[in-house]
Amino acid sequence: MGKTYEELDDKLATFIQAQKMFFVATAPLSQNGRVNVSPKGYDCFKILGPSTVAYLDLGGSGIETLAHLRENARITIMFCAFEGKANILRLYGTGNAVNFDEPGFEQALAMFPNFERARSIMTIKITHIADSCGFGVPFYDFVGEREQLMHSANHRNEQDWKDYRYMSNPKSIDGLEGLTKPGFLKSNSPKSAK
Repeated sequence: MGKTYEELDDKLATFIQAQKMFFVATAPLSQNGRVNVSPKGYDCFKILGPSTVAYLDLGGSGIETLAHLRENARITIMFCAFEGKANILRLYGTGNAVNFDEPGFEQALAMFPNFERARSIMTIKITHIADSCGFGVPFYDFVGEREQLMHSANHRNEQDWKDYRYMSNPKSIDGLEGLTKPGFLKSNSPKSAK
């Protein structure tokens, strides 16, 4: 039987820190919009306090999470035990993002000393924590991280990388605002974690 928690305690933090990957789920407000689920690897998740977490987003072909957070701030993070005792842990909350060209990004990036570059840092204020049995999650052995995403983030010079991000990630698949150069008019205002 699943349990709910008021905040992240030492036991939950230990479970989170042992996981090699997690999943991020967001959705637009429109009933016709697409729900997005993204897997995240690398050592890019930080617990900032009993009800606040953050993760580093290197970037990718889509911009769904950022677009959804800017529209409505809702987000769920899910961790699954692929070894040891079966468990699934979900963190529900509201989030905000700071992008590489926005004020506050350098301070946010400093929380992740193993990364020189990132598209965004997402900060989530947790409003609900729940676990469940995880009996349907299979066992998997961790072999290692894939290098392609890190290579993609680091092989261009900084300006070329920024230009590529703006060119590749201007809108979500449902047409919501993605990355916008500073100073450009934004069509929907960012929501902030509360």
